[in-house]
Amino acid sequence: MSIFIREMKMPLTIRAFTVPDANGDYNIYINNDLSEEAKQKSLNHEKEHIENNDFLSSELARVIEMTRD
Repeated sequence: MSIFIREMKMPLTIRAFTVPDANGDYNIYINNDLSEEAKQKSLNHEKEHIENNDFLSSELARVIEMTRD
C-alpha cells in the first residue's frame, strides 16, 4: 500500500479527501489554498482514516467523521 499526496484547487469548504484506488493505494487530495498548518492537520486527519480502515467500514461517513474530529 502506498499513499500519494496531491494538492489541488478546491472550494474552501473542502479541506481534503482521500480516494482508495484499485491497486490498494490511497490518494489524498489537499486543498492548496489552505495554510501550511491547516494542510498538515488535514493530512493527519486523512491518514487517520486510512490507519483505521475507515474505507472498509459499513458505517455512514458522517458517523465516522464525528469520531475523527
